Amino acid sequence: MTEYLPEGGLIIKDENTRSTESVRALEDCIASGRTVEAICNVCDSDHNLIVDFGFIKGFVPRNEGAIGIEDGTTRDIALISRVNKPICFKVTGFKNDMVLLSRKQAQIECVNEYINALCPGDIIPSKITHLEQFGCFVDIARGLPSLIPIDAISVSRISHPADRFRTGQDVLTIVKSIEKNTGGVFGSGIFPKITLSHKELLGTWEQNSTHFCVGETVSGIIRSVESYGIFVELLPNLAGLAELRDNVAVNQAVSVYIKAIIPEKMKIKLIIVDSFDNPTINYNYKYYIENGRIDNWLYSTEASDKIIQTKFN
Repeated sequence: MTEYLPEGGLIIKDENTRSTESVRALEDCIASGRTVEAICNVCDSDHNLIVDFGFIKGFVPRNEGAIGIEDGTTRDIALISRVNKPICFKVTGFKNDMVLLSRKQAQIECVNEYINALCPGDIIPSKITHLEQFGCFVDIARGLPSLIPIDAISVSRISHPADRFRTGQDVLTIVKSIEKNTGGVFGSGIFPKITLSHKELLGTWEQNSTHFCVGETVSGIIRSVESYGIFVELLPNLAGLAELRDNVAVNQAVSVYIKAIIPEKMKIKLIIVDSFDNPTINYNYKYYIENGRIDNWLYSTEASDKIIQTKFN
């Protein structure tokens, strides 16, 4: 399964370089059926994709550019947006001093051999492709799309996925649900609709709270200002409640004094010491689970009456 990576995962490999360094190597790709990657240099006016190998140009016809292009369930922006980025493809032949390529064939193989074998709870690598208010779209393999809803990104609430991710970022995700034979941008039933989650990989309340001690002053980000207190994010899966303070706002960075840590109530009491604008976003997350599959994730502590969990089935 390791070969079914988000686009760009193969391009850095020596085997991929050798597969695209000569006409003979490209001919070998036809015989072997190997999927390889190269940078897309041009999307022409007819939305065909062009790859320049140096010694020969590669041509991906529009209808071979992605699953769903032919029937209109995938929009042409999926092709236009690939310029200056890696694309995967099968080498299908030679014509008029060009090598013919098919990204669609590489994707169909991926669906049959990898995507259709996925189950809820599977942990998979993904790449952030673009951010929307409601969540972020990711490439889960060979340019095939999936979605992480905003409420599945972390336990600590955020106002926009840009508070957590940047475009092009490699992340780990977990399969939340799979809807077989769906249409829309997922390819008229060829490609199932897969919804992902991220927060279950960032640790439980107990795992996160062990990084802090009463009496410490640490950094955080204000995520919500309520009438009874101010919620301050200490880690993506951990927030504490600070006493009210004037002249602070959501998404400000703060330094906070840790007044109390109460595991049985899953509460951390804070006092804001100082506030700052333009917080630094740390994109290097600590994943407590990095591979395999999980059936159930319990965020709550054993002593807590409040149950926060995710069941994958």
